[in-house]
Amino acid sequence: MSYRNIITIEPGKRGGKPCIRRMRITVYDVLGWLAAGMSHGEIIDDFPELTELDIRACLEFAADRERCLIAVVGGV
Repeated sequence: MSYRNIITIEPGKRGGKPCIRRMRITVYDVLGWLAAGMSHGEIIDDFPELTELDIRACLEFAADRERCLIAVVGGV
């Protein structure tokens, strides 16, 4: 799976934050819900337009972004 097929960034939507499949739900929304203790099932129950794949794409996006951040800081 590649989050690049699911996570979209549009300058005019949600301030250019990464969103899920052109919806107005951001990666940060999903990560925040997970951090607050919501399960994947609870998120999907509250937002039935989301899928398990969408949630995993958010986690992959966050992991990739963290990996890039470490590479930049480590390279300085």
